[in-house]
Amino acid sequence: MTTTLSVVESAKRQAAYRAVDEHFPPHARFVGIGSGSTVVFVVERIVQLGRDTTDSITFIPTGYQSKELIINGGLKLGSIDRYTELDIAFDGADEVDPYLNCIKGGGACLFQEKLVAICAKKFVVVADYRKISPSLSTHYTPGIPIEVVPPAANYILSRLTTLGAVSPVIRMGGASKAGPCITDNGNFIIDAPFPDGFIPSPSSPLSHPHKPLSPVEELARALKGIVGVVEHGIFWNGDRKPIIAYFGMEDGRVELRSHA
Repeated sequence: MTTTLSVVESAKRQAAYRAVDEHFPPHARFVGIGSGSTVVFVVERIVQLGRDTTDSITFIPTGYQSKELIINGGLKLGSIDRYTELDIAFDGADEVDPYLNCIKGGGACLFQEKLVAICAKKFVVVADYRKISPSLSTHYTPGIPIEVVPPAANYILSRLTTLGAVSPVIRMGGASKAGPCITDNGNFIIDAPFPDGFIPSPSSPLSHPHKPLSPVEELARALKGIVGVVEHGIFWNGDRKPIIAYFGMEDGRVELRSHA
């Protein structure tokens, strides 16, 4: 009997393989590799391209996990602090809306993920069907991941509540880690749930006096404006969202979404 896990893993592999097959540049020099379970299959497919293709390419990780994937795959490892322009970046997502706005950072790599994405000429997302959402903050329930400087964490928690977050919390490190989750950059992660769809009320502090903004844009700008916020997990048009997203579906198909 097929288990749910095997269906999900198969969906991830289908999406990752097709994304690499259709978008891996024939003469790439620098390729960004993101984080998450779907990216495992991206690297798997890249390795299958063969040494004749990959030996001349430097692969840039977004964190420790992707660094290990690159090394274990026998690929040449680089670092984002040495490169400002990548040919392409592949990454996963925690949630994707119909406009390709994404929530990322469930794996606590959001700052480096966003930096790699911004440096890439082309940014491609791969995910499974569970990540498709009608509106951000509806399917990914922990909330918007926000990387923050530790001394500012309590201040930021209070500001997030003012902006409408419902019980934002500092992410803990888990059963084997006493205290907060620490990012690769030595920062904390705050998970901030917001009302479904980021719909602010007329009196919301997010209101803009001159120009109407989309709810996603409102929130993204407001979060970035808080002192002590290093980066937030909303990938939107104001910094970088993917040109295309590949979703492995439960029935074995791969669904594509792109924006003009």
